Amino acid sequence: MTNGERTTLMDAAAVERVLGRMAREIVEKNAGARELVLLGIRRRGVELAERLRSLIEAEEGVEVGGGALDITLYRDDLMEVGPRPLVGESNLPMEGVDDRTVVVVDDVLFTGRTARAAMNELMDWGRPSRILLCVLVDREGRELPIQPDIVGRVVSVLPSQRVDVLVPEEDGRLAVELVTQEPETS
Repeated sequence: MTNGERTTLMDAAAVERVLGRMAREIVEKNAGARELVLLGIRRRGVELAERLRSLIEAEEGVEVGGGALDITLYRDDLMEVGPRPLVGESNLPMEGVDDRTVVVVDDVLFTGRTARAAMNELMDWGRPSRILLCVLVDREGRELPIQPDIVGRVVSVLPSQRVDVLVPEEDGRLAVELVTQEPETS
C-alpha cells in the first residue's frame, strides 16, 4: 500500500485546544492534581502525556508524576511481530504508582489491545488506586470491552482509513490526520 491521501482532522491549534480541555478533565476526575501520575504509551502517547502534564502543572501549581510505558512484551500478537521485537524502556516516577491515580495516555484508541497491554504492564509495577484511560482520538472499532475516560475527539473511520497523530518530537509538527489507503492493484 502507498501512503494514501491525507486529510487534516486537527491542526496544531486545534490539538492544543483539545489537550487543554483534556488536562482540565483529568484534574476534575481526580478532584485536583495530588497523587496524580501521567504515563504515556510509547511512542506518541509519551509526548502527549508530557504536554498534558505541563498544562496541569502550570494550572494547578503542583508537580505531577510522569513516565512512559513500553508495551512491546505485553502485546497479544508478539509472535506475529517477529523473532526480535524492538523493545523500548518503561520508566515510572520514583514515587511509584501505588495508591495513586494513574492516567494512561495514548494517541489513538482503536481495538483496545494496546490499552489492555498497558494496564497489564502497569499492574506489574504496582497497584494504583485508580486508572484512567486518556486518548487524543477514539477511532472506534473495539475488539475488547475497553472505553476511554477522557477523549479528545471521536472519529468514525472506514476500514481503508487510519488516524495518524503527529507530534513535533517524532514528526516535526503537531496534527491529527486521516489517511485513506489506496487499494492495491495487481
